[in-house]
Amino acid sequence: MKTSAALDRISPSPTLAVTARVTELKRAGVDVIGLGAGEPDFDTPDFVKDAAIKAIRDGQTKYTVVDGTQALKEAIVAKFARDNSLTYTTGQVSVNVGGKHTLFNALVATVEAGDEVVIPAPYWVSYPDVVQFAGGTPVIVKAGPDQNYKLSPEALEAAITPRTKWVILNSPSNPTGAAYTADELKALGEVLARHPQVWIFADDMYEHIVYDGFRFATIAEVCPELYERTLTVNGCSKAYAMTGWRIGFAGGASWLIKAMAKLQSQSTSNPCSIAQAAAVAALSGDQSFLAERNAAFRTRRDLVVDALNAIPGITCPRPEGAFYVYPSIAGLIGKTTPKGATIGDDEAFVTYLLDEARVAAVQGAAFGLSPAMRISYATSNALLTEACNRIAEACAALR
Repeated sequence: MKTSAALDRISPSPTLAVTARVTELKRAGVDVIGLGAGEPDFDTPDFVKDAAIKAIRDGQTKYTVVDGTQALKEAIVAKFARDNSLTYTTGQVSVNVGGKHTLFNALVATVEAGDEVVIPAPYWVSYPDVVQFAGGTPVIVKAGPDQNYKLSPEALEAAITPRTKWVILNSPSNPTGAAYTADELKALGEVLARHPQVWIFADDMYEHIVYDGFRFATIAEVCPELYERTLTVNGCSKAYAMTGWRIGFAGGASWLIKAMAKLQSQSTSNPCSIAQAAAVAALSGDQSFLAERNAAFRTRRDLVVDALNAIPGITCPRPEGAFYVYPSIAGLIGKTTPKGATIGDDEAFVTYLLDEARVAAVQGAAFGLSPAMRISYATSNALLTEACNRIAEACAALR
């Protein structure tokens, strides 16, 4: 017995590996600050938790329709109309066990051997692995800090071939926090309009976490001509601090939604019925708490960006959204640690930070663009200040 060829095409998630390592160190009593986890430190809102408790007491503990209850699909339809000016029917909505499950279902249901999927880098770590699991070929297009970590229309045009089946757009981005304006999306849309075989996977998971007056837009909203071949993806994990509840969802063409449901019927079946009831409350309830949390995230962003930019060898752009920064560490490559080891790449640097400074970050190589690291600032100001001080001291010790 050996593992399948499909399994051999993927690797364990680097971000989850960092989180697991931090958990192990903390259990061992090590004073480590984890800046690798991609989840808010805020609690799920009380009104959402109350809805889950009520669902339990009301007996909503049975199987549901494979890809979501009617109540949740109606709430998602209303959310798309309210927030994105997108009109879907419940037959065009899929509810999944988190956004990663949405990605998996969509790609495994459509991608065949030889198909290409265009992925801007830096990218969320799961994109290329799921493409490879499905038998497709990731086409990685570099979008560095000189491009504000955004895919240009020219680079998109150059990446598309007759084998291209999907383009993945993530805005605001994990890992960079970069977000596309409506005009930038329109420019990409002009390219995609010329290639009718290409579908768009619009990952909007961080939609509600934007700063400084930035207006979020999604591509099917600003390019209605692409509506029929866009899967608009979102979820409850980030904005509503519901990572553990595992609710992701998407709106798109009814045939694709049915294909995803077919796959889901033979894998996970329905998402947790109680989590679905909680998601109805999250999407339909009072959204005013989002502004307060965004204000806290913005303060943290500025704290981290300013602190990192004060460290020689590190350059940190100021992102438009999400709760990550993606600083370049090009100025530190080639330096030597106090123990005589050479910082040859970003993986060596984050290993040095963890071993010597007890700060956990994720190497840029995991996201397809080096030398850099991803830092999540979804933790307290005090911990972020301490972490940045430790990083500064560790960098000052390099020679």
